[in-house]
Amino acid sequence: MSHIIIKNARIINENKDFHGDVYIRNERIERIDNAIGLPLNMLVKEIDAKDSILIPGIIDAHVHFRDPGLIYKGDMESESKAGIAGGVTSFMDMPNTIPNVLSHTTLEEKFASASQRSFGNYSFFMGLNHDNLEEALRISTEDVCGLTDDGLYFDKNNSLLCNSPEYLEKLFSRSEHLVALHAEDESMIYANYLKSKQKWNGEIPPSDHSLIRNELACLSSTKKLVELSKKYNNRLHLLHISTGAEALLFDHDTPIADKRITAEACIHHLYFSTEDYEKLGNKIKWNPSIKSKDNQSMLLQALSDNKIDIIATDHAPHDWKEKLGTYEEVKPGGPMIQHALPVLLEMYHNNLISLEKIVEKTSHHVAEVYRMKERGFIREGYFADLAMVDLNDPWKVTADNLRYKCKWSPLQGRTLRSKIKKVMVNGTLAFDEGSIKGMPAGMRLKFNQSR
Repeated sequence: MSHIIIKNARIINENKDFHGDVYIRNERIERIDNAIGLPLNMLVKEIDAKDSILIPGIIDAHVHFRDPGLIYKGDMESESKAGIAGGVTSFMDMPNTIPNVLSHTTLEEKFASASQRSFGNYSFFMGLNHDNLEEALRISTEDVCGLTDDGLYFDKNNSLLCNSPEYLEKLFSRSEHLVALHAEDESMIYANYLKSKQKWNGEIPPSDHSLIRNELACLSSTKKLVELSKKYNNRLHLLHISTGAEALLFDHDTPIADKRITAEACIHHLYFSTEDYEKLGNKIKWNPSIKSKDNQSMLLQALSDNKIDIIATDHAPHDWKEKLGTYEEVKPGGPMIQHALPVLLEMYHNNLISLEKIVEKTSHHVAEVYRMKERGFIREGYFADLAMVDLNDPWKVTADNLRYKCKWSPLQGRTLRSKIKKVMVNGTLAFDEGSIKGMPAGMRLKFNQSR
């Protein structure tokens, strides 16, 4: 039997900031109190959390770990380790692997692989395409985090599902799952692309990405999805909201546990702006695109107002060669999971977001949006997924301390003021002062049947 006690912690949890001890027995939190004394003859590992904050481990609801089929970019072991080093104790992976996750068999094969190789807790989205609706709807809501088209081509025209209204009617009218969708109007995007290509004689610069995939393309598609979802009252989750105008579409009065339509913001849309293209170029090419500083401010306000419910990374590593070339050749996406929490803490240091709000949006609300069982909070009886962070220990992001398999980051060269000291996954010390510890300790995430 394993016994661990964390002493002298500054605990940030459920909108409270207090000092106390946390006693962990085996996989779960046994007790939280101001001061916990244990029998002298008990064999217990004591961790002194003095000068650190203790928070629930981040639950990253949007990652692309590239495993199987694209493991030259990243794999289950490498990217879950990067997550652990970044305080991410649980993740939900998208279906755009090879093969795409479009069947129950492929889904369970992925779960079986993760059970042997993942250092963090895991779940996987079931993919949606033109042909697999019946297969997707048969998946149990308790066994999978949701259904999505993210990263997939819906049909032979390479369209996003948000631009296929007849299919959406069928899906929304029947689904009991959370449906997570990428919302951009591709007809607008294509028209903008043709204008940019003509303007630059085919040599489109990286900065035009935000003009091609502009605010209106996002707003138009998101608005249509929200209206259709309200018609059927299904569970809709909008992925990587990048504009302030979209955020205004969402409800902020309904308690998170009762919301039928929810939304996420991603780290890169909160941290980078169009002003960064000059220096970083294709390193910050994402879909949806990086937007203006005004949109950054509006997204942060929407998080504060609970119009946007969670923060995710959309961690999407590519080999460095895939970030070079013409506009058409450069792949969108980049690695972010190792640095998500330190970047959010930079925003805290800059008085843009509170510690309580960071914890709420990366842990509490993620668990509640996805109706997750016994995760996302520092509560007695819950799994001991925890991160211990020194808010005042600056460090520089360099090639040597990157854990991504792709070995690059748009953050290289930047100094971050907060350092992750220790991370626990299911009561096991998985990261300690810069080192990954032990064997893979991740478990399959479980969800409530009613979504």
